[in-house]
Parts: sequence; structure tokens; C-alpha cells
Amino acid sequence: MIVKGRVHKYGNDVDTDVIIPARYLNTSSAEELATHCMEDIDPDFVSRVQKGDIIVAEDNFGCGSSREHAPIAIKASGISLVIANTFARIFYRNAINIGLPILECPDAVRAIKAGDVVSCDLAAGVIRDETTGESFQAQPFPPFIQRIIDAGGLLNSLKTK
Repeated sequence: MIVKGRVHKYGNDVDTDVIIPARYLNTSSAEELATHCMEDIDPDFVSRVQKGDIIVAEDNFGCGSSREHAPIAIKASGISLVIANTFARIFYRNAINIGLPILECPDAVRAIKAGDVVSCDLAAGVIRDETTGESFQAQPFPPFIQRIIDAGGLLNSLKTK
């Protein structure tokens, strides 16, 4: 699977409280959550994000509470991939469970700028900054995890078995 989009870039310790503020956790609607995604760290995010866009962040992305709402809001907003130096462990697992592709690649994070257009071959882990022409190698997911992501999440992958 190849994804391609414009980059929204963030720093260290982007926690689940700024990805989707707690005041919106009274809904389970992915579409409603998407309308508030990133609003406490980037109030204009929802007006700028386009289907297929990519988030690039530094260390410990998704730290904080274990709410599954955070990756749901990101995915529902149209983001096709999150690239970070590191992810909080529970966010990492929640992202896989709901089918949101995520990759750790410090070299890419250092080089890619906000607004760059980036493409990624998820199966190979190859990230290409289309703006600069640079390529980076991330560790791709093992096939069993890639199948979960390709199916749109863990529950969907179990339904297809």
C-alpha cells in the first residue's frame, strides 16, 4: 500500500489530551471526533488537513491516557500515516488495532518539514520526501500486523478470517 500526502509536523510529547481533548470524549462517533482532532495544539488543523495527509512528530507521540479515541480521531480526520521518532506504547497498539499506519523513523523526522509532500510504501517501509527527493528506510510491519492495518483494524481482520 502506498500513501501520499502533505505533512503536518509536531514536536515531542504530543499527548492524547491534545490529539482529542477529554471534553469531546462523550461521543464515539469517529466523524465527530475528527472535527476536534489536534485542536488544543493546532487550532487550524481540521481546516487544513486533507484526505491522505501525514503527521510527522518527534519523540513519544501519543503519550498520556490510553484512550483509543486519539488514533480514531487522527484516522477519521483523513490522516493516512503518522511518522515519529517514537510512539507511546499504548498509542502504538491502539493505532494498529484501529488500522492507522504508524512508522518510527528518526532520520525522516529530522529531515521532513511541515508542508512537504511525502509518500510511503508501507509494506517496504520506504518513506520518500517528494519535495526534496530524499528517501528514508523505516522498519516495516511484519506481515501479520500489516494485514491488520490493511483490513482497517483488528476487528475487521478477525471478521475476514
